[in-house]
Amino acid sequence: MEVKIGVQHAPREIVLESGQSAEEVERVVAEALAGKSQLLSLVDEHGRKILVPADRLAYVEIGEPAPRKVGFGAL
Repeated sequence: MEVKIGVQHAPREIVLESGQSAEEVERVVAEALAGKSQLLSLVDEHGRKILVPADRLAYVEIGEPAPRKVGFGAL
């Protein structure tokens, strides 16, 4: 699952591939925005933990990963 996180006052977004489902990511984001947690905490496919202060979230985009293209052929 590809997740893009926009952070206020940051020029670039955070992009990660997560093994969590879209519903799990949405639940964690909703809890952070509701004030149940001060940090948005997600784990990527490599086991790295990404922490973002909930009050600095600008947006979270949840989508399917794009298939990687291999080779030189035009499709």
